[in-house]
Amino acid sequence: MSCLPWCGTEEESRMNALTEQEVKAGYRLLFDGRSLEGWAATRHPEGWLVQDGHLVCKGVTGGYLFTLEQFDHFELRLEYQTAPGVNSGIFFRWTDLNDPVHTGLEMQILDTYAKETMDKHSSGALYDLEAPSSNAVRPAGEWNQVRIRCDQNLIRLELNGTVVVDADINRWSVPGQNPDGTANKFKYAWKDRPRRGHIGLQDHGGYVEFRNISILPL
Repeated sequence: MSCLPWCGTEEESRMNALTEQEVKAGYRLLFDGRSLEGWAATRHPEGWLVQDGHLVCKGVTGGYLFTLEQFDHFELRLEYQTAPGVNSGIFFRWTDLNDPVHTGLEMQILDTYAKETMDKHSSGALYDLEAPSSNAVRPAGEWNQVRIRCDQNLIRLELNGTVVVDADINRWSVPGQNPDGTANKFKYAWKDRPRRGHIGLQDHGGYVEFRNISILPL
């Protein structure tokens, strides 16, 4: 698998930091590597901590960590690694903090490295809406690089340098139904949903580490 330009040895040496070029381009950090400033938990804040420059989900309590700030059109970048078998997710455009399941889009995090056939719940999927085009996730315990780009109605998910989802969210015009006629979990039509919302990380009962979380407003 190819590696994004900002990962690898150089990235390790400047963890949770931006280059001068990135700052000039408009990127900013969402996680400073020292604290959870700018973030809050929906419940069980004790399930989240900062350790060795990593944002750690201990995976023993459930719930979500979310940005206090909301975003609409952006490119989000981050890295994550999980323990074996872990299920988690990156939520975005999440509008109702009491209802992430129906009011947040999710890029699936799941240990599906050995899986041959991708579906709407495989790692890299736009959860329950579109399956990843290929299996780009790395084995549990290795770092994965993510880019999520939301530009108006266009959603692009990139995992380890591979674009795995390229979707026009306006095609989801019927509540509970995908464009191909299959069912999904959402009680709203995403075509009609607000474009602005929180970014969230999911505690689904498994251990996950995140780092190098940055955003570029578009």
